[in-house]
Amino acid sequence: MKPLALVTSAGSLPIDVDMPLLLAACRTVGLQAQVCDWEDPQVDWGRYGAAVLRSPWNYVEALPAFLAWCDRVAQCTRLLNPPQVSRWSLDKRYLRDLAEAGVPVVPTEFVAPQVGEAASLAALGSLMARHPESGEVVIKPTVGAYSKDVRRFPRAAQAQAHLYLRHLQARGAHVMLQPYLSAIDRDGETNLAFFDGHYSHAIRKGAMLMADGTVHVPTQELRQARQADAQEQAVAGRALQAAARHLQLEQPLLYARVDLIRDGSGQPRVLELELCEPSLNLPFAEGSALRFAQAIARRMGG
Repeated sequence: MKPLALVTSAGSLPIDVDMPLLLAACRTVGLQAQVCDWEDPQVDWGRYGAAVLRSPWNYVEALPAFLAWCDRVAQCTRLLNPPQVSRWSLDKRYLRDLAEAGVPVVPTEFVAPQVGEAASLAALGSLMARHPESGEVVIKPTVGAYSKDVRRFPRAAQAQAHLYLRHLQARGAHVMLQPYLSAIDRDGETNLAFFDGHYSHAIRKGAMLMADGTVHVPTQELRQARQADAQEQAVAGRALQAAARHLQLEQPLLYARVDLIRDGSGQPRVLELELCEPSLNLPFAEGSALRFAQAIARRMGG
């Protein structure tokens, strides 16, 4: 069997806490796994039986180049997850597709960069009017990672919120507006990991956006193991099924992470899908790295 490439970037590998466990699990199941930098021009991707996207986390600054790289590599080996998954899931406008498929998502208004000042102000006012129970609004670009450029504004600071919205638009970003669901301050968010379409494990992640405007980095200290309940697993499963239908996938996603938070009535809602290069929180679930490696081995042997 050809070796396996586990794809990262030079700057991301030192903070990829999943990688050591996954490498050990690959050895256990008989896979010859090698860590490869997606930006390294010396890598011969055709010599690998598969390339699994793990932590190329600098894609945010180089998204067109990264997506072009995905297309090139998929021509010479099996890229997992496939390029169309990355192209769709790295822009959070996919939430609109999930909502249209009946998946409960965090209510979201999208504002294009070319939308003018009056229309962008109207979009902000409309979101607030539709969610009077929420005292705050979250504004962020649709492409981003690690809460970068995400801001939270109280309802009374609509003028400042609109200025920030216009700032992101001026940078050419598509922008998303969401009511701040305060249950996250009590319950955190639940991140569920799936391998080959099957639920593996979950963690609780503490709230990232603070009321004073600061943003927590999602370090290991803000995470803890959590067993997702049946309702959370059902919503996450519906989201992944909707994604597979939308993308016309012939097989379940090799790996996926679904991030949920609860609304005011306790209903789990999808905050994000992480289908390209998610941290899978392997250190928090015994046996999870082995389950992932076994799923990879099945794909490479099939």
